[in-house]
Formats: sequence, structure tokens, C-alpha cells
Amino acid sequence: MPRVVLIYPEIPPNTGNIARSCAATGTELHLIEPLGFRITDRDLKRAGIDYWPYVDVTCHRCWEEFHQMAQARGGRYVGFMARGKTNYWDVKYQETDWLLFGSESSGIPAEIAAVCDQSAFIPMPQAKVRSLNLSVSAALGLFEAYRQLTFSKDQ
Repeated sequence: MPRVVLIYPEIPPNTGNIARSCAATGTELHLIEPLGFRITDRDLKRAGIDYWPYVDVTCHRCWEEFHQMAQARGGRYVGFMARGKTNYWDVKYQETDWLLFGSESSGIPAEIAAVCDQSAFIPMPQAKVRSLNLSVSAALGLFEAYRQLTFSKDQ
């Protein structure tokens, strides 16, 4: 199953909600510091409810530390960005993908976007809406990958 990576997340309930989605799908969650909260934050814990024991979560001190580990394990970086090149449901997800999501206020930094193997966007017909909530975006990407990799097209 692809892994979810949050790059510099800022809002504890978003990260908690994403952790809950990861628990539901058995997906690894990787958090890259700096975080906009402490990992013990009660809002983070509350959003994840009592599912934290079911989340395989790893905190990385910086992008470089994460990147080194990810390269050793293999897999593509699929960056979710407002100006991505491929509609997220047209991406052909692979079991070893790393699904990258940037911070709520600034998205994926340019230097990290530059190393993504693929960039995905979530279409929004309302041009005046710039983006969706981070936890919604992560759930959409994760569950589309899950759908493609778990269910046949005939189901």
C-alpha cells in the first residue's frame, strides 16, 4: 500500500484526521518536521480518536532524513499540488508510492516538488476555491490509490 507523507503539517486536527484514514487502510504515515504542533497535542489525539495504536507513524527530523530513508526503501514520489500535471484519479498508483502532501499554508516546497516523479491535482470546478482541506485531499488521494490497488475494475 502506498505511504502518506505530510511535509511540515501545521494544524493538529488535520494530521489527526489523516492518521485516522491511515489507520482505516493500514497505511504508513510519515511526518516531516518542523511540525506546527507537538505530537502530544490533545487536538491531534482527539482527531485520531482511539485509533492511534493502529497507525504506523514515523516522525522525521527533516526532509533530508526522510528522503534518504525513502530512497533506500524505493518507490515513486507522487506530489499532490494545486498545479499538478495529472488528475489524481488518472495516476496509476503503485504499491510502493509515497503520496506527498505539503503544509496547509504553503503546500509542497518547490525544491521538494522538483524531485517528485509525478505531480497530481484534485480538480475543482469552482475557480475561486484555491484548495481543499489537507485532510480531505489526503483522504481522496489515499482512497483512490487504495481503490485502484485493492479492487478490480469489475467490482
